[in-house]
Amino acid sequence: MSRAPFLLLTSRSEDHLSEHEAAGLKRLTRLADDEVVHIRMEQADFLPVPLDEVSGVILGGSPFTASDPTGQKSAAQLRVEAELTRLLQEMLERDVPYLGLCYGIGVTALVAGGRVDRAFGEPVGPTTVTVTDAGRADPVFGRMPPSFLAFTGHKEACSELPPGAVLLATNDACPVQAYRLGTRQYVTQFHPELEPEHFIHRIRAYRHLGYSSEHTVEELIERVGLVDVSEAHGVLRGFVREFGRPRR
Repeated sequence: MSRAPFLLLTSRSEDHLSEHEAAGLKRLTRLADDEVVHIRMEQADFLPVPLDEVSGVILGGSPFTASDPTGQKSAAQLRVEAELTRLLQEMLERDVPYLGLCYGIGVTALVAGGRVDRAFGEPVGPTTVTVTDAGRADPVFGRMPPSFLAFTGHKEACSELPPGAVLLATNDACPVQAYRLGTRQYVTQFHPELEPEHFIHRIRAYRHLGYSSEHTVEELIERVGLVDVSEAHGVLRGFVREFGRPRR
């Protein structure tokens, strides 16, 4: 019996990156084509969404920076964030299964009352993530190794958890690597959806956006290509396993 689809929300204007994101989700979770509904938020208004008809919502990473001043945001970003705010409020109120990746931790924290700023940005590349005691008791993170490698690269981060949030994963560079709201809403600062090949495409596409100055682009690509981040994919698989439900 097939599952009710998961809704994938992305906001990358580059067609190949958007396609990689959807294809990677299906490959890593073994979701069939009809088990993923992909909406590109940057293209047009995307509300309302059929929350009653999906297993859950996955919000992909983004070139957008949620904590930037309003005057620095494009019209597309302002529209996307206004719609996302409404959607996140509804999902939190209804306890809809939700997984927000990287950009998701920023927009979700702002909606839920946390603090997002540039105190804990991380350069582009691999990082070691450690699961907290609370994470080890969580149905999704509890099956993860105590620590694992994952890709990251972000200017902003959550520096203060929203009220009621449960810290699930951390490291020294960025203390809030993942948290849960309610019983079924998750966000990660790291990228559990990324494989080296697709991360390299993002490095090339966003090379001029100031995510990293520690290495040249070619040095970064060589470094990324040697890293095994397969354990991080367990977050995606765990979320799908935990919340996937049969079609009606």
